Amino acid sequence: MSTKNKVALVVGAQGVIGRNLVTHLAALGDWDVIGLSRRGGAPSGRVRYVEVDLLNPEDCRAKLGGLTGVTHIFYAAYQDRPTWAELVPPNLAMLVNVVDAIEPIAPGLRHISLMQGYKVYGAHLGPFKTPARETDAPHMPPEFNVDQQAFLETRQKGRAWSWSAIRPSVVCGFALGNPMNLAMVIAVYAAMSRELGLPLRFPGRPGAYDALLEMTDAELLAKATVWAATDERCANQAFNINNGDLFRWSELWPKLAHAFGLEVAPPLPMSLEVVMADKEPLWKAMQEKHGLERHPYKDVSSWRFGDFVFAWDYDVLADGSKARRFGFHEYVDTEAMFLRLFADFRRRRVIP
Repeated sequence: MSTKNKVALVVGAQGVIGRNLVTHLAALGDWDVIGLSRRGGAPSGRVRYVEVDLLNPEDCRAKLGGLTGVTHIFYAAYQDRPTWAELVPPNLAMLVNVVDAIEPIAPGLRHISLMQGYKVYGAHLGPFKTPARETDAPHMPPEFNVDQQAFLETRQKGRAWSWSAIRPSVVCGFALGNPMNLAMVIAVYAAMSRELGLPLRFPGRPGAYDALLEMTDAELLAKATVWAATDERCANQAFNINNGDLFRWSELWPKLAHAFGLEVAPPLPMSLEVVMADKEPLWKAMQEKHGLERHPYKDVSSWRFGDFVFAWDYDVLADGSKARRFGFHEYVDTEAMFLRLFADFRRRRVIP
């Protein structure tokens, strides 16, 4: 790889966030990109991949020990677990293992970018102060996002590199086999509803239909993440990153249904994880009937995450003005984002 360019190590390169980061960095032209994931990936242009077990410190040192030219670490890896407390050990360990492997052998390391979320503000626990701001008081642990940031803050002292913490809302983009993929949840749920001749019913809690929400487009997030990692003003700062508009499902849901040629029936609370558990035969039949790519049902099913988001019967939003004050001014229309993603899923032959 070229020594005169910036070298990005994207950790979690096959997820919704990591995929778009890799694409954005490669398009900029002055980055060499190394993607890390358990699944690896096919090299292309200035991008190559390393298959590594981030939970194994020995494997990290062995696989990453030759990456001496890394200048920026973009950390977007995530390990799902059943409870909030169980999320802490693996997700903290993966970050520590990467930094322990790279920092000693990469003398040109300039920045470590940490992907977080509104869990920092307690959004996952119930109604919280909105709009959330980066200066808000912390909440009672456990919370892996907080522990990861504390690790970087402590590790950075006396070092030449800086860190940034990026806090998006629900991130929407393309990825397969991802446990947190709301756009895919809606697209597959809508496609199956159409196949079964059903209207599109909102499956969440009654109060969630009218709560005030926001989303974060994965392409917008990639731009903001690289901006924060390369603008010196952003050193050792946290930023909320969202599309810049607000919505309620009660207003947006009929428009999403229209994109699939569906009518909307009154909301009906139901667990997608339960009612969609027996739909794999339907999915395979749809693939055969419509000539879709043969992606396994489990790779397009994020039902548990859909249940999580559709249960928010309280406002979930954060103040994004700090990023604007520091110089990032991009925004995305959320309705247009969903329609663009649905069109992309169709182009990729994921849904009919």
